[in-house]
Amino acid sequence: MATETLSTPATEPPPSTVTITGESNPPENTVAVSHPSPDTKPPTDDEHGEKRKRTETESDEQTEKNGSVHPLWKTSLCSYFRRTGESCSHGDTCRYAHGEAELRIRPDNTWDPTSEKAKKLKVETEDKDNGDVVREEGCDDNVVDKCFLNVPMKWTSDKLKEFLNDQGVEYKSAKTRKGMVVGFVSFETVEQVKTATEKLQGKPIGNKNLKIVDAAPRSFERKVKPSLESDNKGEDEGLVNDDSTPGHSVSKGRSARDAVTPLAHMSYADQLEHKKKNIMQILKKLARNGRKACPDGVAQPDWIVKSREIGGLACKLEGIIESPLVNGYRNKCEFSVGYSLQGKPTVGFLLGNFREGVTAVEEPSDCPNVSRISCKYAEIFQNFLQSSTFPIWNRMTNTGFWRQLTVREGRRQGSIPEADLGESNIAEVLLMVQISSAGFDNEAINVELEKMAEAFVVGASTNSPPLPLTVLAVQDHQGVSNVAPADAPLRSLPLVKSKVVAEARIQDYINNLRFCISPTAFFQVNTLAAEKLYALAGDWACLGPNTLLFDVCCGTGTIGLTLANRVGMVVGIEMNASAVADANRNAEINGISNCRFVCSKAEDVMGSILKEYLTKESDTNKEETSAPEDKSPDAEDSQTHHFDNVVAIVDPPRVGLHPTVIKALRTHSGLKRLVYISCNPESLMANAIELCAPSADKTEKGNNQNRGWRNMSSASLARQRAKSMPVSDPFQPIKAMAVDLFPHTPHCELVMLLERYVC
Repeated sequence: MATETLSTPATEPPPSTVTITGESNPPENTVAVSHPSPDTKPPTDDEHGEKRKRTETESDEQTEKNGSVHPLWKTSLCSYFRRTGESCSHGDTCRYAHGEAELRIRPDNTWDPTSEKAKKLKVETEDKDNGDVVREEGCDDNVVDKCFLNVPMKWTSDKLKEFLNDQGVEYKSAKTRKGMVVGFVSFETVEQVKTATEKLQGKPIGNKNLKIVDAAPRSFERKVKPSLESDNKGEDEGLVNDDSTPGHSVSKGRSARDAVTPLAHMSYADQLEHKKKNIMQILKKLARNGRKACPDGVAQPDWIVKSREIGGLACKLEGIIESPLVNGYRNKCEFSVGYSLQGKPTVGFLLGNFREGVTAVEEPSDCPNVSRISCKYAEIFQNFLQSSTFPIWNRMTNTGFWRQLTVREGRRQGSIPEADLGESNIAEVLLMVQISSAGFDNEAINVELEKMAEAFVVGASTNSPPLPLTVLAVQDHQGVSNVAPADAPLRSLPLVKSKVVAEARIQDYINNLRFCISPTAFFQVNTLAAEKLYALAGDWACLGPNTLLFDVCCGTGTIGLTLANRVGMVVGIEMNASAVADANRNAEINGISNCRFVCSKAEDVMGSILKEYLTKESDTNKEETSAPEDKSPDAEDSQTHHFDNVVAIVDPPRVGLHPTVIKALRTHSGLKRLVYISCNPESLMANAIELCAPSADKTEKGNNQNRGWRNMSSASLARQRAKSMPVSDPFQPIKAMAVDLFPHTPHCELVMLLERYVC
């Protein structure tokens, strides 16, 4: 239908006039009059027989003057023009462009991706050899990161550097990716890029020619760079142009609150619902992968068959338990030391991931999960760093002195009214400052640490109200990551006023039991929610006087000690020596005598300890199967006791249980019940596949399908491991419950009850 636009006085449209409604803001005093075109049929009275009516406007110049241009007016090429190269039947009234000359830039400063303009700005090609998308050489001469295609797969980074040196190419860094035919080379200047391109572009290597293209930006950079260009155009305040603070490629809008508590914008009820839905997806994923893990010729277990009756879940999800304290609940905060976006020494949280090149740190004041006391100590330390002569740790060069501040809080004993669950209930505070002393004079270090201790003491005492300060410790760590090994040197500093070095421990209470906590020992960060978590685990474990409870990855013994009065014997296993020392101390100060704690990796001793307690062997054999350091009077007395109910509660780190531990739990038939507590439901799902998949009639050994295990998902790898599991009765998931220990974050604890499935 051909149309034209006429300007007339504002009157009622005549019957033959059709009013067009496609315009967002149609010009005033304008009506659209329809005229039949010789190329089209006249419209019928049938409403369904009419063709779609198109928007009509004045000329481009007039509509722009009236401010009524549609947001996408001629910002995209006409589909008919793209197909045929000719103008469509709509003529001048078509809202789409019929050529590059008519095409306009979009409101967001981008171009139609089908246009020649856009193609020149950015063209993406897919490399057939490795499937990686890289950006072709474009119009930006400032790009100094290049991707070398068709590099021999066997080349290492050193081999690539040797090749560049032989060719006389200057560069900043070079590296290759294992199993890929690409290399990544960074240059310091545009001249170096041009020289390398001239010398190496198309150079034959083996049976292929080397190709140099721009390296595609990482996903984080692709998301952030446009906002930087639009927000900071012509400004230098957003980023720090300082070599000591590289990698600040984050937008102004991103804050520590966004990075640490991404769900803080939601109501707490919505957060719980969000987490519950995520857990349900994990349980569905477990059922799907459990079905795939069933060996050929073996019937699917009941829990997989019944999953169809409960919406595809591996077991019923009982719900989610709320945290008693939603804000300021963390009793431990680890604050990074670095530079803010403005280049100011800051103690707080990183605004992104270091592997994404983000090193900017922002203060934690807006993070709702951090208490006021922790924020205040971060501020005191930050103020001290302004005048410190020792440098802040540089994550890019791995140099510097000040690295991290850890604040641990201990609460008072007794029943606490709900109104006093917050900071008024905090009685003790432990501070641990992480440093890197390599290359610094010991005497100068001691003087600086004395100044730091004085700053903490003065800041705590002058605050209103005064802040509790019990222990000040210093950890010396030389590694790249702030995660220090268990044997990293640790010493306590005297508090200036008392000149007495306090013991490097504070106290906290769970279920009215007193727990001593050392600076590096594991202790749940949400104490009040942990009480609910441990009570749930004890109820599901079906404990009794004749129960032997294995507390795997026990930390300071919180789970086993809180449940010790409900069982006959507790055996805890923990690799952190200071945590085991705390556990033994906690048992002593609480008068608990039926607990034994073993300091070792669970994968090293789990099998022997299970044999010690679950097999009816002579005392001589028991002495041979148990490690000498594990013996204790309590252990010897327990060997003569008969336990008719053997239960294990595991609370592993985020990576889950070691395969050796899973094998020990799976193959000891005397263990009938397992309660799995996980802070990472994905790792629980993977471990549950190995624990619950039925055994094959014949165990597969030397499975070649495991060769690419580095590229496997955790579920795929678990399915492969399940095939090589020794023949044994599997567990089956009975029920699950989520416990929210981390409000305002996507994380929560997942508790699952597994029981032995007898074929």
